[in-house]
Amino acid sequence: MVEPGNREAATEVAAVRTGPSSQATGGVEPGKSGSAEPVTGRRALSRRSAPVLDRPSAPDVKALREQLQPARLRGFAQSSPGRLLAAGLVLIVLCVAAGMVTSATVSERRQALSTLLDDTEPDAYSANHLYTSLSIADAAAGRAFIAGGIEPEAVRDRYTQAIGEAAAELVTQAGHISAAEAADPAGTDRRLRTGIATGLPVYTGLIETARANNRNGFPVGAAYLSEASHQMQTTLLPMAEELESHRIDAVTSAQHRHVQPPWSAIALLVAALLALIWVQVELARHSRRVFNMGLLLGTGALALTLVWTVAAGSVSAIAMIRCRDQGAVPAARLAESRILVQQARSAEMVKLVRRDATGDYDRTYDTNVVRLAELLDGYGADAPARDEVAAARTALTRWQSAHQRMNDTLDRGDFTGAAAVATGPSTADSAAQVGALETALDRAGGATRETLRTKVSQAIDTLTFLPPGAFILGIAAAACVALGLWPRLREYR
Repeated sequence: MVEPGNREAATEVAAVRTGPSSQATGGVEPGKSGSAEPVTGRRALSRRSAPVLDRPSAPDVKALREQLQPARLRGFAQSSPGRLLAAGLVLIVLCVAAGMVTSATVSERRQALSTLLDDTEPDAYSANHLYTSLSIADAAAGRAFIAGGIEPEAVRDRYTQAIGEAAAELVTQAGHISAAEAADPAGTDRRLRTGIATGLPVYTGLIETARANNRNGFPVGAAYLSEASHQMQTTLLPMAEELESHRIDAVTSAQHRHVQPPWSAIALLVAALLALIWVQVELARHSRRVFNMGLLLGTGALALTLVWTVAAGSVSAIAMIRCRDQGAVPAARLAESRILVQQARSAEMVKLVRRDATGDYDRTYDTNVVRLAELLDGYGADAPARDEVAAARTALTRWQSAHQRMNDTLDRGDFTGAAAVATGPSTADSAAQVGALETALDRAGGATRETLRTKVSQAIDTLTFLPPGAFILGIAAAACVALGLWPRLREYR
């Protein structure tokens, strides 16, 4: 037993012993209620000294991985919001792609038409002018010998002008490198231009030698003239004709490409419209809402783009068809006709100079005239300058009659009378009818070229505002699709 005095001492000793421990182990943290759990000294120190890190806990990372599992992604893709989101993305891509492809396609077509108008067609006209100038020079050189001695000044000027124009056009051709020529590794056009440039001085040299002998009354002048004409007909003109055909083929190819509407752009616009309509039908069936304003506006923007593209493409194609039928084809016929006139006239003159009795020059004349009559008779009914072509056909008939009179006179041995029929000022003579024929063909050629360029300009003007308009409408359609589907997606939150 413990005595009362000793019991109090023992109680104090126990209080002393348990006091610090109770404060360390069983005390209540300041500011906390008495029901809070006791915190040991080491745990309290650990809590006060440990830093706080902002990073996801292990359960958060695990949940994220679970969300990205393929099975859950497939499930979301097969769900209604997943399908709606996928359809919206596809529609947006289709709208933007349709607008961009339409804009790019039409811009490319418009640029190609501008190249045709500003570059390809003038180059073809220059090549044709080169051919025609060489033919005129050859015919004028032959006519100068008919008079004997010093040729008339007008005939001399015509020859000089034709040679000068041919040289100028040759320089123009040499300074222009077409796309087809740039892509030709063999350099065919360069070879043709070089051949004409080197052969033309030889031809003019032969003509000057022939002229000098003719002034002195030497018969060898006719031989030099015949040699010069032979070089022109067998070397220079064939090269000029090949160069011209390359240029005309470039014009024809450009016209053929642009007769067709832009089918790729039209097909993509139709596909985007069908996709938009299908999504609206499905959305109306599932959500029981008949109209979606955003999708309707997007459909309207694409429909406007499609109608605009089809209309502008059709108008442009029609303009190019008329350019071909009323411009390019008649112009090609008239260009060939002018060349045939000069070749027939050259054969007529050389026959007189050489007093040819073999009939070779007559056969050349007849072949060219028959082909010329076919070209004039087959001239299109809807082509321009029909009256001029009719006048040319009449002049050709009269020229044939004058040529026959010249042959008859020459057959009788009357060279002076035959020369008078070939070069005389009378309206019944060959010179007058050839002049009328050339004038009519030149006017008709100018009218057809003007028609060709006018139709190409119309085709370009039709497509002026379509490229930027199609791009803007495509972007607007994509924005309308996004605005129309966003409220439907929010409903699934």
